[in-house]
Amino acid sequence: MKIVIIGDGKVGHKLAIQLSEENYDITLIDQNEGKLKDALNKMDIFCIPGNGADAEIMKQADVPHADLVIACASADEMNMLSCLLARRLGAKHTIARVRNPIYYRQIGMLKEDLHLSMAVNPELAASNEILRVLLFPEASKVETFMKGRVELVEYAVSENQPLTDISLAEVYRKFQIKILVCAVKRGKDVYIPDGNFVVRAGDRLHIAAAHQDLRTFFKSIGRKNAKVKKVLICGGGHVCFYLASQLLQVGMKVKIIERSEQRCEELCELLPKATIINGNAADQDLLMEERIADTDAFVALTGMDEENIIMSFFAKTVGVPKIIAKVNDDTRAQMVEGLGIDSIVSAKSATADAIMGYVRARNNSYSSANVETMYRLVQGKVEALEFIIKKECAYTNVPLKDLPIKKNNLIACIGRKRKVIVPNGYDHLEVGDSVMVVTKDHIVSNFSDILG
Repeated sequence: MKIVIIGDGKVGHKLAIQLSEENYDITLIDQNEGKLKDALNKMDIFCIPGNGADAEIMKQADVPHADLVIACASADEMNMLSCLLARRLGAKHTIARVRNPIYYRQIGMLKEDLHLSMAVNPELAASNEILRVLLFPEASKVETFMKGRVELVEYAVSENQPLTDISLAEVYRKFQIKILVCAVKRGKDVYIPDGNFVVRAGDRLHIAAAHQDLRTFFKSIGRKNAKVKKVLICGGGHVCFYLASQLLQVGMKVKIIERSEQRCEELCELLPKATIINGNAADQDLLMEERIADTDAFVALTGMDEENIIMSFFAKTVGVPKIIAKVNDDTRAQMVEGLGIDSIVSAKSATADAIMGYVRARNNSYSSANVETMYRLVQGKVEALEFIIKKECAYTNVPLKDLPIKKNNLIACIGRKRKVIVPNGYDHLEVGDSVMVVTKDHIVSNFSDILG
């Protein structure tokens, strides 16, 4: 598959790394030659300096023969123009990053007029991720599959919990709830566990189940469903706007601290039901004055990773129950994991996952079952993928215990009509099923890839 990426920013660079690792034919266009030299040194890709909206530059990148053009430059207008030109030149499919809320409200019309295959909004993707966690505060991360019918949550096991020092088989027998632990992170190690796996304090479990079954499970292990009612957000950018709008719609109280007076005025107009404070959120006295200790959740969304991390640590010291920080740098995110910040979100990672899922689906669009949804877990070491079984084949109507499933691969859930099945060895796959697979093997783009 020949892919051209326009823009070597955070999203473009991350995509170039991931796609080149999967041996796609990648060409990267950017006006900054220094960035391109760095990319060329790190990856086996072709780099072209220049304006990605210039038809001559596009021809140099062989856009007319590209299977996919991904435009993720800093300006929305440039991305949309680049995609339009790419389609005119002959590119088969295009994806544009569109961040401006005004443009995104009209994305349906824009997609049609510009012949976009997909439009992604990093800030909206990040806000959706934060919203899911605030609606399910027991978890540190929540992903959804099968149109919201199945959730995959990350849960950190602490000392003296009913889960500690017992095998997963015992957990399932003891609680009799239809859940499946499909991945475990223990220190630097990652496991796709079987029933004999013994849970230890400090483990981070990735649990798949229907929403209500997860609620019941957490209640059974003594995690009370403490609903989030009051949220303090630091940083008033696009992510804040999308998140605050969503939180107000579900009845939460929202307070926003923003440094820019002009942006505060804009937010007052856009979010009349929110409380907007003009000030420096990194000021301890201001946070105490705004009663940070009385909030149910603290969300750090400034443009600086370091600032978000420091504010989150302070929120922990004053006892805020739920803490979420936006950290775009992967290295920093890894460093602070396990230090008390409940959840780390990254707009670039959410965007890259969405685009990677699309690429996998296009790459095997004529197979018997191709990727519908994809998320990367445990710092990219594990993938959770959703497949749709499109036609009868060698693995349909066969008991799962008889399928030659490779090591480090797990069928976590099956969606059949309105039913969610946490499968055992006697269940089987049918045409029309949605199947959730968790794997440590990368480059899985077809269900048959997990079979030996």
